[in-house]
Amino acid sequence: MAENNPILKMFGICKTFPGVKALQNVDFMLRAGEVHCLMGENGAGKSTLIKVLTGVEKLDKGEIFLDGENILPKTPLEAQAVGISTVYQEVNLCPNLSVAENMFIGREPITAGRINWKEINKRAEAALEKLNVKIDVTQTLDSYSVAIQQMVAIARSLDVSAKVLILDEPTSSLDKNEVDKLFEVLRKLKKDGIGIIFITHFLDQVYEISDRITVLRNGELVGEFETAALPRVQLVAKMIGKEFDELASLNKGNVAVANIEDDTSFIKARGLGSSGTIKPFDLDIKKGEVLGLVGLLGSGRTETARVLFGADKADSGELFINNRKVSMTSPIDAIKQGMAFCPEDRKKEGIIGDLTVRENIMLALQAKRGMGKYITRKEQEQLADKFIKLLSIKTAGPEQLIKNLSGGNQQKVILARWLATEPDLLILDEPTRGIDVGTKTEIQKLVVKLAEEGMAVVFISSELDEELRTCSRMAVFRDRQKIAELTGDDLTEHYVMQTIAGGQNDAE
Repeated sequence: MAENNPILKMFGICKTFPGVKALQNVDFMLRAGEVHCLMGENGAGKSTLIKVLTGVEKLDKGEIFLDGENILPKTPLEAQAVGISTVYQEVNLCPNLSVAENMFIGREPITAGRINWKEINKRAEAALEKLNVKIDVTQTLDSYSVAIQQMVAIARSLDVSAKVLILDEPTSSLDKNEVDKLFEVLRKLKKDGIGIIFITHFLDQVYEISDRITVLRNGELVGEFETAALPRVQLVAKMIGKEFDELASLNKGNVAVANIEDDTSFIKARGLGSSGTIKPFDLDIKKGEVLGLVGLLGSGRTETARVLFGADKADSGELFINNRKVSMTSPIDAIKQGMAFCPEDRKKEGIIGDLTVRENIMLALQAKRGMGKYITRKEQEQLADKFIKLLSIKTAGPEQLIKNLSGGNQQKVILARWLATEPDLLILDEPTRGIDVGTKTEIQKLVVKLAEEGMAVVFISSELDEELRTCSRMAVFRDRQKIAELTGDDLTEHYVMQTIAGGQNDAE
């Protein structure tokens, strides 16, 4: 690592949005041949700093130097042209185009006045080969999993001659083997002298791959630190601005399950399944508990939640609510039966970006009541204010557009939307993905509290330690099939992982 060879310098960066100082005199330095993690809670300024660097947002004040030259990209294309390439958390490619077309869109090789498709396909295969991804690049992007789509986005970025590579939550949709492959590539890029800015909320990955860490808080620079010299507890403390022991207070079994009897199941699924998505399963969900659905990427956790909620129609089995057989053909049926569902992809299936915080909170409650029972503006404002305060949603006010909030605060608004319906069952699919440690803890504590108050909660998370901290019982899935249920002394990291692994060949 060339410690004394800064490739990127940012000095005194300031950026203000209406009512919000997003960045205040922030300095940042990236050295050639290092992985530099940018850390901070949602709303700390990480995304804004990257947007200023890549020309998405115009800075109000400050200077940027790349290889000693003063630059000021006005667009992402200008940033790419000078050697700054970015891979975002949400795959922003074109699903209806082929993998190869996505790799070279806007920079297609031309031969004799025509696009050279043979060359495009050949170069796309070679770029993906560096990530150990072997797929048919002539197939449309949407024919592959989200994980593969993410790898395509990374390969596209690497194929551009980049001096600085920015990875914004690139591993959120990848399993461990895919993360390992990505990290192998990053280590090779380090040796080639590329400076890498890595944004993630997985602390294990921070300490596995990064050389340095820069921490932002409330739009200000907290400091730059060598990763090896910064203990995890100190990193978390710097991110949230106080000593942090709330995670430790959330211990396994913290949910009050002692009074739950075996026959108090709120929901019983018997042989419930949907062809092509989830094999028939039996599942009991009890009030007053947090039931975790665990497994590898694509194991069937989300599919199970969607079938329970009626988002995907079951074509086998039966579903009982309070021992009464019900037919769940659509989400509106589920809502009327007292169910709530926070989906995995909050951008596509959760928020409506051009609506306000208040309007987003009201959506599910209005649907539950029906269009003939319109919620008055006064009641809307009262409920919005109530949940903004209850969930500590950082917003300029209920009339702020939700798309202008940080990811963590958008997630809180979705939670508020469903809590406003006063559900008996709350299904949370990856509710803490891509959000900061502090907000994760707030959500985990809220989940435990809701269960203690008698709500049934289904909790899906790719972070096993989060599941172990929060859940009182787990259903384990593999290859789109429920394979086990665990409780009590079986809820250990080793035993859960062993159960997930089973003895079968991994078909992920």
